[in-house]
Amino acid sequence: MLTVTATIFMGCRENKKSEETETEQSESSVAYAHGFHIQKFDDYTVLEVTQPWVGANTHYKYALVPKEKLAAMNFPKDEFDAVVGTPVEKIVVTSTTHIAAIEALEELKRLVGFPDTDYISSPDARKLVDEGQIKDLGMNEVINTEMVLLLHPDLIIGFSINEDNNSYDIIKRAGMPVIYNGDWVEQTPLGKAEWIKFFAPFFQKEAEADSIFKKIETSYLEAKKLAKKSTQKPTVLTGGLYKDVWYVAGGESWMAQFIEDANSDYLWADTPETGSIGLSLESVLEKAQNADFWFNPSSHTSYAELEQVNTHHKEFTAFTNKKIYSNAMDKGAKGGLLFYEMAPQRPDIVLKDFIAILHPELLPDHELRFIKPLE
Repeated sequence: MLTVTATIFMGCRENKKSEETETEQSESSVAYAHGFHIQKFDDYTVLEVTQPWVGANTHYKYALVPKEKLAAMNFPKDEFDAVVGTPVEKIVVTSTTHIAAIEALEELKRLVGFPDTDYISSPDARKLVDEGQIKDLGMNEVINTEMVLLLHPDLIIGFSINEDNNSYDIIKRAGMPVIYNGDWVEQTPLGKAEWIKFFAPFFQKEAEADSIFKKIETSYLEAKKLAKKSTQKPTVLTGGLYKDVWYVAGGESWMAQFIEDANSDYLWADTPETGSIGLSLESVLEKAQNADFWFNPSSHTSYAELEQVNTHHKEFTAFTNKKIYSNAMDKGAKGGLLFYEMAPQRPDIVLKDFIAILHPELLPDHELRFIKPLE
C-alpha cells in the first residue's frame, strides 16, 4: 500500500514543533556514521540523512510512522521529504550494500526490485532473483520507472551521486517515497557498518539492528587491539594500474583505515584524500617498490595476469615474494564482487583478514574471507 497521502501534510508547523518537544523520547545512538541520525518520538520516528552523496548541501528528513497510527497523524506541510508507514511490506533498493543490511535484518523477503540484478552476489538474494521475486529494474541511472510503478513498493531506497535524477523525480511524482541512502560516503569501517541502523526503523527492527551492530563493533575493536600486540609493522602498497594511471587508496579512505587498524605502515597514510589518488607507475615504483605487501591490484587475480598486462609489476618486491592479495578473488554467480556487497556490513571480518595476512602469528586459525592471495 502507498504510505503518503495529502492529508498527512496538513497542520500547523508551530503547534507541531511544540508537540514534538513535549513528546520526544530519545535520539538513537549513532556513534560512527556521519551521514544520518535518528530521533524517536512517542508516535513516530524521524530519520534525517545529512550526507546522501559526496559534497551534498541538501539534507533529507523522513517521518516513519506505524501504519496503525498513520491516518491520525497531521504533519506540517513540507516538514518532511516523505512519510512512510511501517513496517514496510515491499521495498526497492538500488545498491548491493543495501541488500547486505536487509539480509542481516532477515527482511530479504520484502525486496521486490533492484537495478541490474547481475550485480547481486548474495546466494539467498540470487535465489529470489532466480525465482522472480526480485525484479530487474534496468540501470540505476535510468531505472525502469514503469516497472517500479507496477511493483507498487512502499518506498525506494535511492543511491545517487547528486540530486539530479529524473527517474527518482518521476517516482516521487507518482506518490512513492524515495529515501536517499549515503552509506557509500562513509570513510570508516564501523561508520559504514552502522548504516544497518538506517534500515531498521522501516521494519520496526531497531533493537535487532543495535544488537547486530554491537557485536560487529565489539569484534572489530577486539581485533584492532589484538593487532597492536605485533612488534612488526610491515609496509603496504595498494591499488593498481588503470590504463596509464595507478590508483592508490587515499590516506583518509575506508581502505587506509583498515590497513592502519591492522597495525601496518601504509605508504600513503599521510595523504588527505578520502577516495583514490591517481599516480604514475614511476612514482609508485619509486615509493613502494620494496613494500612488504601489496593489496588490491585493480581487478587482476593472478601473478601471470599482472605480468602480462605490464612487465614492470615484476619489479615490486611484493610480486617477487608472492605477497599480493586482492578483494576481487570471490565473485557472485553473475560476476558481482562479494567484497563490495558484503564487506561493508562485516568490517570486523575484513580487519581480521588483514591481520591474518600481515601478522599471521596473531590469528593462525583465521580463514580468509574477503582478502585472498593472488593465484
